[in-house]
Amino acid sequence: MLRALEIRDMVIIDRLDLAFQPGLNVLTGETGAGKSILLDALGFVLGWRGRAEVVRQGAERAEVTAVFDLPAGHPARAILQDAGWAPEDELILRRTASPDGRKQAWVNDRRAGAEVLRNLSDHLVELHGQQDDRGLLDAKMHRHLLDQFASAEPLIADVRSAWTALRDLGRRAAAQAEARAALAAEEDFLRHAVAELQTLDPKAGEEEELDVARRLMQAAARIGDDIARAKQAVSGDGAEGMVANAIRWLDGAAGQADGRLDGALDALGRAMDALGEAEQGIESCLEALSFDPQRLEQIEERLFAIRGLARKHNVLPDDLVPLLVTLSARLAALDGAEAEDAALAKALAAAEAQYDSVAAALTARRSAAGLQLSQMIEAELAPLKMERARFTVAITPAPRGAEGVDEVTFIAATNPGAPAGPLSKVASGGELSRFLLALKVCLTKDQSGLTMIFDEIDRGVGGGTADAVGRRLLALADGGQVLVVTHSPQVAALGDYHWRVEKHVENGVTTSRVVPLDTDARVDEIARMLSREPVSEAMRIAARELMAAR
Repeated sequence: MLRALEIRDMVIIDRLDLAFQPGLNVLTGETGAGKSILLDALGFVLGWRGRAEVVRQGAERAEVTAVFDLPAGHPARAILQDAGWAPEDELILRRTASPDGRKQAWVNDRRAGAEVLRNLSDHLVELHGQQDDRGLLDAKMHRHLLDQFASAEPLIADVRSAWTALRDLGRRAAAQAEARAALAAEEDFLRHAVAELQTLDPKAGEEEELDVARRLMQAAARIGDDIARAKQAVSGDGAEGMVANAIRWLDGAAGQADGRLDGALDALGRAMDALGEAEQGIESCLEALSFDPQRLEQIEERLFAIRGLARKHNVLPDDLVPLLVTLSARLAALDGAEAEDAALAKALAAAEAQYDSVAAALTARRSAAGLQLSQMIEAELAPLKMERARFTVAITPAPRGAEGVDEVTFIAATNPGAPAGPLSKVASGGELSRFLLALKVCLTKDQSGLTMIFDEIDRGVGGGTADAVGRRLLALADGGQVLVVTHSPQVAALGDYHWRVEKHVENGVTTSRVVPLDTDARVDEIARMLSREPVSEAMRIAARELMAAR
């Protein structure tokens, strides 16, 4: 609830301090006295878009401060907490503007951005006028307003949950179908590639092992003959036989050589041992190098197949094994698609059924609430001298969404036989004001603690109709706070508190001020509004009668 509004150097206001109260607060004054500037100032401190130049001529800056009471549970407390403020029972908003257009804002003496102010304003103040653009005339908001009236939030939460599940399954099904299409497009390739790889059955590291074996066999073919000749050269038919003969000949002559052949015989003995060892090494090598030529042919064919398939798939030979695993998995996914698709389709059908069920319950709640709201508004229109007007909450099918399957539009017909249509299209200024007031009375039936501002919503009506408008405003103010800018004496006479906006010119400078009115001053002001001429005693009597009829 708005408790105070302080304005400094804004447009034609130099200094203004207003203390508002619960109930019906009335602001009156001559046209052009500056009543709209008060609303501009409040909108400025709440972060609303407004006039570009707000600094009073010659001033260094404009400043507006608004003080609100925040009782426990007020929704603005959650906004503050989300923005990093510790909620308090008092909320102080302050905003300044410099002549060059720079603006700064504070929330409880802590710097804040305009977005925080606007988020707070949604829960602090409602502004309504004949060109209401904050919900009642905006068809996009009608479903939200009806849901508030119907207390449908629990059902909406169920619909949102069901919609999230349905949407996620739908996205999964679409992604799966896309993947299936991609796999199906390469099914022939997958089947051929997997069969070809399975037939080859490559092993990890096999290509390197085969390559080493082939090189060894190829080397054996080149050096085998030389090694065989070397064996023959050191064997009994070669060097070994010749050394054996030399030992035999020298051994026969050693007895007559007086020991001179002993060293030679020892050396020849060692040579025989070395030749025997060499012959064994040569024989071992020949055995290792021996191979089946057919085996070499097999190895070469295997290597050719492995390397050829690797080139075909543009991978390294050692990557053929993981490639087979990957392609086999994709093929298995394709082969198992039917069962998986059936399971997903079953889950999707269940999600659709669940969504349709909770959405139907929400539609039923909306339909019942729409009928009730239509009847309540038409009942409110009768005292406002619009008993022949008709109001309908039209609920039409809409595509599935997070908030159900309904479009909601407020439709009105001002006279029997007149075409029905959106409020803003079928109603005149005065009719529109009364429609909006009836809507607001019905839509706030269970709310309290609201600060609502009505800007000349009684324009175009007078007499008994203006009195009915005023009484609806008075009913709205019960348990809350209503600020009304009015030119209607009938409305002004019903106020709990009354201020007059005055414009003064001193030394060529125009300023606006707001004066709180006591009972006598109220009588004079309402008398002025009744006569619009020099106030007479008869007008004062009429003003007192209006005030007494409250």
